[in-house]
Amino acid sequence: MEVGLFFGSFNPIHLGHVVIAQYALHETDLNEVWLVVSPHNPHKNKKGLLDERTRLHLVNLALEPYPGLRSSSIEFGLPRPSYTVLTLAALREKHPEHRFSLIVGADNAQGLEGWRDGPRILENHRVWVYPRGEFRPPAPLPHASMQWLNAPLMELSSTYIRETIQSGKSPSAMLSERVWAYIEHNGLYRC
Repeated sequence: MEVGLFFGSFNPIHLGHVVIAQYALHETDLNEVWLVVSPHNPHKNKKGLLDERTRLHLVNLALEPYPGLRSSSIEFGLPRPSYTVLTLAALREKHPEHRFSLIVGADNAQGLEGWRDGPRILENHRVWVYPRGEFRPPAPLPHASMQWLNAPLMELSSTYIRETIQSGKSPSAMLSERVWAYIEHNGLYRC
């Protein structure tokens, strides 16, 4: 089975994440897309990061209506911070019957060779690249294993959603109904 891996802190998961995952599932040869919840991305600050179990729960709430999209907590049992190359090794060991591709934003694709063992990742995995910021098709991609995923440009960020909540406003249009209900009921991201 062909599985696309969409990594993220998902702090919180928003509709932009779901749209990109759904687009990858329907516009490529992927059979499933797994949203891999990262306990701690080595390129991000941990300040304001909800615990991983809560973020995983929010991802599950968001994905429930979408067959072919699922969450993964594989990184919860791996050393921290999380490095993609180690996650891929753990997934290959646990699921040798699957072939894994990455789904990354174009901004991250530009620096992927500089990730820990980036050249090895690129040698062994396809990388689907979705438009982000000023990076979009038909701009050339930095490696032959990369291919554009001509998904809609989503100018939506978890940072913006957290800031909206902290300012006392509702980001309900940017989140699935169930995710927003859980965040609101539990007072998440208020400070």
